[in-house]
Amino acid sequence: MHLLLTNDDGIHAPGLLALENAALAMGATCTVVAPAVEQSQCGHRVTTHTPLKVTEISKGQYAVHGTPADCVRIALFGLSLKPDAVLSGVNQGGNMGQDIAISGTVAAVREAAYHGLKAMAFSHYIIGGVGFDWPRVSEWTTGILRRLLTESLEDAEYWNVNFPHLPPGPRELPKMLVTNPARSPLKVAFNSIREGDHFLYD
Repeated sequence: MHLLLTNDDGIHAPGLLALENAALAMGATCTVVAPAVEQSQCGHRVTTHTPLKVTEISKGQYAVHGTPADCVRIALFGLSLKPDAVLSGVNQGGNMGQDIAISGTVAAVREAAYHGLKAMAFSHYIIGGVGFDWPRVSEWTTGILRRLLTESLEDAEYWNVNFPHLPPGPRELPKMLVTNPARSPLKVAFNSIREGDHFLYD
């Protein structure tokens, strides 16, 4: 099985390496096409009016000076890759509810799904002061991949997986819960500062 890997945290992010290790553990071959720099919360933005610079970092690893959705487009139509599935993540931070619309992690798999590919996004919820256990995340991801890659999806559907943030150490894969995204708006608050004839909102 050939898997295309991407993310929105950038090609050097530890979550992307955890995702690659998870895929390799199940015997897949991987091609990584990921943003050259972090593109968090960029949504489904794509580059249409300027050239996209792509750097081959090593064999099977490409850094794209663009968004996660750009990465999928470049992989499929620039590099002419034909993956069996597209994986995005593992994002440092959850992508649930309203976050799904602005997440670059999720946008990458949405783009893949539009082109008829099986796709899944992986994100890791964050609790302040609790360390990340990336080897454990890789193990969990491998377990989920083995399950989901055998299941079917409707046209343009994709999976969005979020891991809980538990203290580091050996733990079995948590029970998988299948849910629908929350639609309530996120809490938004601004502080305003007047500067001359205009206001700044922070």
